[in-house]
Amino acid sequence: MKATAKLNYLHMTPRKMRFVANVIKGMSVKQAQAELMYRSQRAATALRLLLRSAISNAKQLKLNEEKLFISDIRVDQGPMIKRFLPRAMGRATPIQKKMSHVSIVLSESDSLRPVKFVVPEVVKKEKKEKKGKKKAGKGREADKKEGTTAMPQPRTDEKEMIMPKRDKPWTRFARRIFRRKSV
Repeated sequence: MKATAKLNYLHMTPRKMRFVANVIKGMSVKQAQAELMYRSQRAATALRLLLRSAISNAKQLKLNEEKLFISDIRVDQGPMIKRFLPRAMGRATPIQKKMSHVSIVLSESDSLRPVKFVVPEVVKKEKKEKKGKKKAGKGREADKKEGTTAMPQPRTDEKEMIMPKRDKPWTRFARRIFRRKSV
């Protein structure tokens, strides 16, 4: 059995996609995932997501994930968006924004080498409640029980805290530069 996945109209040039796709061709699925995770190219993230899709398609076909490897990966050119860049003296330079069609085929194999890498599983952290935050209703009731009322503090400007006001508006340096008559 073979599991396939396709990614059409990806806004990336086929040449850049093939550069990364040729690296993972023939690898086991786990090793290819680890390889794509640590690649810095933009094409690696798109291929990693496509590989995940192909793996889930293989699970639907009840294939063993440990025995899967990438038997075929093809990157074909899609349509081009054509634009023009204005240049000097009334000329224009054509710009071709190329797209890619990527298809990946996974197959089962019994003769796979042991995996060198382990793909780290994403573990979501549980959100902790903030300790300092109180509900408005409970805080007011607590103040009334104690007999004190909490008055809000007057807000001070940040500018005043950073730069205190000067009593003398004109310093000696300013008087020297801005004189009515030149000396």
